[in-house]
Amino acid sequence: MAAAMSNGAGAGAGVVVVFDFDKTIIDCDSDNWVVDALGATRRFDELLLRLPWNSAIDTMMGELHAEGKQVSEIRGSLRTAPLPASVVSAVESAHALGCELRILSDANAFFIDTVLAHHGLAGYFSEISSNPARVDAAGRLRISPYHDFPHGCALPTCPPNMCKGKVMEEILQELSAAAAAAGKRRRKRVVYLGDGRGDYCPTLKLGERDYMMPRKGYPVWDLIAGDRRAVRADVREWADAGDLERVLLSIVQECATASEDGGGDQDSVAAVVGVVVPECRSGLPLAASAPEMAMALLPKAVHAPN
Repeated sequence: MAAAMSNGAGAGAGVVVVFDFDKTIIDCDSDNWVVDALGATRRFDELLLRLPWNSAIDTMMGELHAEGKQVSEIRGSLRTAPLPASVVSAVESAHALGCELRILSDANAFFIDTVLAHHGLAGYFSEISSNPARVDAAGRLRISPYHDFPHGCALPTCPPNMCKGKVMEEILQELSAAAAAAGKRRRKRVVYLGDGRGDYCPTLKLGERDYMMPRKGYPVWDLIAGDRRAVRADVREWADAGDLERVLLSIVQECATASEDGGGDQDSVAAVVGVVVPECRSGLPLAASAPEMAMALLPKAVHAPN
């Protein structure tokens, strides 16, 4: 695919693609993958009964270290995590088209870096926002929360260690500031891909010129379908890696046809970025009726180029 689209180099210069990691770039949950591979599934399940997920995986790494497990064994298990060829192709193609690529994930930096390095993808991403991780002097992998407890977001879909919505607000502010400094009326468009409940809060931060790509049948897809009107971004679902590649690259090409200097809208650099939307303060939307649910599943109309 990358070779086939090489003649469109620069088409994605106005697009920032932000990927979730677990069940989006890799087709599994990286924490569970490592725990299962190292034979600690039952113990991890026990820890989850009394600890938040981020604290539980850090504690699990400590217990594995105490049992004699080495960091090299953790790396080895991560290298076998499933990363579909179509996702590799999508990353390479979007980068070749000029898109800036980032990762926003509730996994951890060590797991993500290990997988990307193994597949030769580390150089494609300009920024990775995830839970910090380091190997201490004793050789024990330590995983820390991205945000301090509490992070201040009341949306119940955000875990206590990370509000992706706050990170997305920072990304949008950064892009708006960069556009203003360059004398542009609009910031770059954002395309966000995710699957989990934690991906709902950043979805609510996106503007009308942005795109959300929820994985069909996964929690964030269900949340968006529950109140489609709460999401301002254009929603384009995907079901598997092949869909991810096709939908993402079609969005990049669609963005390339739109003028970057049209009339004002909510995503102009003069707009206020970073305001917490009402949904983040009042909780999840009420359940929709069957007709409303059917309507919610329909995507918004595609915005015509200005």
